[in-house]
Amino acid sequence: MRLLVVEDDPDLNRQMFEALSDAGYAVDRAYDGEEGHYLGENEPYDAVVLDIGLPKLDGLSVLEAWRRDGKKMPVLILTARDRWSDKVQGFDAGADDYVAKPFHMEEVLARLRALLRRSTGHAASELSCGPVMLDTRSGRVTVNGRPVKLTSHEYRLLAYLMHHSGRVVSRTELVEHLYDQDFDRDSNTIEVFVGRLRKKLDIDVIQTVRGLGYLLVPPEQTR
Repeated sequence: MRLLVVEDDPDLNRQMFEALSDAGYAVDRAYDGEEGHYLGENEPYDAVVLDIGLPKLDGLSVLEAWRRDGKKMPVLILTARDRWSDKVQGFDAGADDYVAKPFHMEEVLARLRALLRRSTGHAASELSCGPVMLDTRSGRVTVNGRPVKLTSHEYRLLAYLMHHSGRVVSRTELVEHLYDQDFDRDSNTIEVFVGRLRKKLDIDVIQTVRGLGYLLVPPEQTR
């Protein structure tokens, strides 16, 4: 899953980048409203963490512009303001959730997990596909209760497919949502990671749909 952090405070921006990267997300960063608006307009993010008090263009203006242009990614607002009127203004602009500074990073992570689940139609923190289970809180993956150790890229690939289980996901979509903007993107690497993932899961849940991409389905539906 690919996230955008728009925060002008360098230390907080770095802390969020590190925490989100450690949690298994691909993360892009912006330090002002203009840069954040541009990235949100032109890159396919799964969710955005957006500060309200930004230089050049404030966060609410950025959010309103995205929503006017039909951008539907979940947006978590960050702000030092804690008045109820500021919260209402943020929600009316199109925010999906709200955290007031100072905050605990675990709360931001939990709220983002919830936003990502809801945006893809999942209610629980554990995602399943047949015997394959992925706990979005701990990052733990099991098959029939057996722990499976994955690299960060393998986990990111499986998490995206499980969030979007039941539909075909193209290689292009995977490349756009699994890697940050600085990664040397090559759709051939997706095939490598899919091959490794299949071998580690040792169960037939990832189908290749020729010419279209990949489909995650329970084993009984692959027969």
